[in-house]
Amino acid sequence: MIVMDRTVNPLALFESGAILFYLAERMGKFLPQDPVGRYTTMQWLMFQMGVVGPILSQAHHFRIYAPEKIEYAVNRYSNEARRLYGVVDKRLGVTRFLAGNDYSIADIATFPWTRSWKNQGIELDEFPNVKRWFETIAARPAIVRGVEVLTSARKELTGDKQREVLFGAQQYARR
Repeated sequence: MIVMDRTVNPLALFESGAILFYLAERMGKFLPQDPVGRYTTMQWLMFQMGVVGPILSQAHHFRIYAPEKIEYAVNRYSNEARRLYGVVDKRLGVTRFLAGNDYSIADIATFPWTRSWKNQGIELDEFPNVKRWFETIAARPAIVRGVEVLTSARKELTGDKQREVLFGAQQYARR
């Protein structure tokens, strides 16, 4: 992603966390200025990037897309997903959002991973604080609009060729 900064040369950024920090700082929203709030937000954003995203994607992959069901992998990642939902549920039992009482880039980064809770082997009712948080964010007008864009653009994974591109040797091909 290329981000144009009007005060300096073009800045090329990759990694969603870095892009979220940049946008939050540019807009003056979703990232507290006070050190405690800022580092708490950073901590929960790093938790999403380092743990939530990688583990929930593996749970989703081995439960839904893997060409062969490997019981160990399904159980390993499903159980780890359940543990992570428990960590988040505990946190959301003491704060309204991940980094505190205000919606932040930590929530922006984590929410999309929880939209596929069923595919990760999770029952959201088992995690009442996550469910409250999820429903609160899902009702935000910008989120509703974003999900509508995603839904209208999403194509079903229907054929062997598509699977090969996403999960086979083609995914490692040099582009």
